[in-house]
Amino acid sequence: MVNEVQVQPWSLRRRLLIAIVAASTVLWLASLGIVTVIAWQETNDVFDDALEESGHMIMAATTDWNERGLLLRPGLESRPGRKVDMQYQIVADGRVIQRTGGAPAQPFVTDFDEQDGFADVRNNDQPWRVFVVRDAARSVEVQVGQQQSKRFDILEELAESLWLPVLGFLLLLALVCWVLTGRVLKPLRQTAASIAAKTPHDLTQVATAGQAREVLPIVQALNGVLGRLEAALQAERRFTADAAHELRTPLAGLHMHVQLLQRQHPELAAPFQKLRHDIARTTGLVDSLLTLARLDPLAREQLVRQPVPLPALFERLVGAHAQEAAARGIRIAVHCELEHVEADPQMLEIVLRNLLDNALRYCPDGSRIEIDAHRHGGLDRIAVRDNGPGVAEASRARLSERFFRVLGQGQPGSGLGLSIVRRIADLHGIALAFGAGLDGRGLGVTLDFDAPLRSV
Repeated sequence: MVNEVQVQPWSLRRRLLIAIVAASTVLWLASLGIVTVIAWQETNDVFDDALEESGHMIMAATTDWNERGLLLRPGLESRPGRKVDMQYQIVADGRVIQRTGGAPAQPFVTDFDEQDGFADVRNNDQPWRVFVVRDAARSVEVQVGQQQSKRFDILEELAESLWLPVLGFLLLLALVCWVLTGRVLKPLRQTAASIAAKTPHDLTQVATAGQAREVLPIVQALNGVLGRLEAALQAERRFTADAAHELRTPLAGLHMHVQLLQRQHPELAAPFQKLRHDIARTTGLVDSLLTLARLDPLAREQLVRQPVPLPALFERLVGAHAQEAAARGIRIAVHCELEHVEADPQMLEIVLRNLLDNALRYCPDGSRIEIDAHRHGGLDRIAVRDNGPGVAEASRARLSERFFRVLGQGQPGSGLGLSIVRRIADLHGIALAFGAGLDGRGLGVTLDFDAPLRSV
């Protein structure tokens, strides 16, 4: 089955930016359309006035044109490249008797509105705007024409001259909007960061001071959810602690009674021994639950850190497990290059004891376990490795989950030991990692002190 690609939604900042720029672009295009229409009308009026004025000036000059030859002067010829580019004809008796070089040989127009004087005609498939004026005797006409394309060219040049400045303005607007929306949305990002930092161990209320009016109801609703969640977690922790505490006394009594019965009935030693083993396992589970119940509400600030001498700690741990290790032929080696690490002494001992217990529980007889303390990459590292059966790489990520146990191991346990290790590591800001053990076999657990602090 093909996995569907999840498209990440756009950020609110990007949406605001696109909305503002799109609205500005639409407004600019609308404004450009209005300006274009007005400019076209004004351009036509100006050119019409120029045609009319030129027509009257030429007509005034033609009263004695034959004597003066005004129309033959080079100044009257159309110059290439002129934007206005007006062409003139002097028409007498329906014939063009004088014209500029760009004017057709035939009259522009033979039928026009004498009151207005203007006419729109086509000549050689080119549209022209023509103004016609007659002398008093109505024998001579002056026709002044301009191609409509010249007017469009001027309008096009106007649009081209506006394009780059407007484009630069839009880019500048986008930059300004990006910066301003970033500043406006900064409180929202801070609120989001505060929400993202929440964990089951930190459900404090999100600050409402300084929140925008639109965001405040969301923050208040979220605080209500956090409050209810905190109450539920506290109730769960109290129940776990109370239940574990109440179970310890009857379990201790049960263990004592079974021990007494085993002495009275030696023929039933095997069943009683199995029962004592199960009671010890249940007692260990209760102790682990009590430990987690005490660790869960703690905050990192509540820890009492101090230098913990490692050689003495390792010697104490190895001594406590020496009898079991010797009975099973398991060799525990210690390599300590560090004098101490900064941690809570009791919690660090719980971590290392659980790691050593876990290694002894799952390693077969005749295995090897190493406890190593050294500098690694600028950090203080403590590692506990073995050459036992190990854990598949796919399952290592779940080792610190509560009540998780690797299938097929067949070893007793509560599934809480490594959860306790994870919780204590998080409280200390220790980087906890699971990997391969000795000689590429077994399981290796590393603790890197002074690692970057993580939220807990």
